[in-house]
Amino acid sequence: MIRSAFALSCFMASPAVAGEIWVTNEKDDTVSVISTETLEVIQTYPTGERPRGITFSKDFSRVYICASDSDAVQVMDPNTGEILHDLPSGEDPEQFVLHPNDRHLYIANEDDAITTVVDTETRKVIAQIDVGVEPEGMAVSPDGAIAITTSETTNMAHWIDTETQELFANTLVDSRPRHAEFVAGGTQLWVSSEIGGTITVFDVADQSEIGKIGFEVQGVHPDRVQPVGFEFTADEKTAFVALGPSNHIAVVNAETLEVEDYILVGRRVWHMDFNGDKSQLFTTNGVSGDVTVIDVASRTAVKSIKVGRFPWGAAYRPTE
Repeated sequence: MIRSAFALSCFMASPAVAGEIWVTNEKDDTVSVISTETLEVIQTYPTGERPRGITFSKDFSRVYICASDSDAVQVMDPNTGEILHDLPSGEDPEQFVLHPNDRHLYIANEDDAITTVVDTETRKVIAQIDVGVEPEGMAVSPDGAIAITTSETTNMAHWIDTETQELFANTLVDSRPRHAEFVAGGTQLWVSSEIGGTITVFDVADQSEIGKIGFEVQGVHPDRVQPVGFEFTADEKTAFVALGPSNHIAVVNAETLEVEDYILVGRRVWHMDFNGDKSQLFTTNGVSGDVTVIDVASRTAVKSIKVGRFPWGAAYRPTE
């Protein structure tokens, strides 16, 4: 997995950025906390059943965890690991996104074909929005005006007006969409399609398709190249895309939509997040039960960190 000893030595010699990567472990009902300085697991906390999506409040004083099989969003104190309370979430919450107002959670409920909107302060459901079959991916625009839900079976991105909490558009994508992100100042929406093997890029202004990204990993059958989660560098010029059971991360030029590189990681890579200065990328590898650390500058995998069984979601928290 490590391409060169030189790359590793340069990576380890660079100044560490204090922080943590929090990883949900589906089969262990835990979260693992990794230090971005030591690149070791420093804490493991119990959660509800089958934790998947994970995100922090703006001030990082609360961590929200989708406990999918517990039908709850759990609110944890990240300093102690204590579960403070559960939020109503609808059945089988998969992923969620926190609105820029730091208050409203938009939650995809896979079993119910709805998006649930929860007020984290009052702990009440404020809306339930009918979407397509098996919703999973969630995104919200930087200005908070639009929320997106992707539905795996309907093969659509559903566009929600966050003021009215109503759908205003539905756009087709390729088979089994899993993840969505707004980029380019909120002018573009990217949606990954796991079985379709593509990412579709939309113009947010009129929901038209701008382009599509395909992937070909040498020596890997196309059926195993399944894009799921992805993240962008700070300048949004480069996207790193998890390609599932191909066991690779694709490096995509976000301006030309061309794939520039592939990085071998652990088995069945799902999601990822950066450290504080985005010099490191941490990928969750479900089948191998580990996290791969990538040096972003050299695009090199430099370390594997063992976590729990079937790691799925990842979220960064600064510690200073």
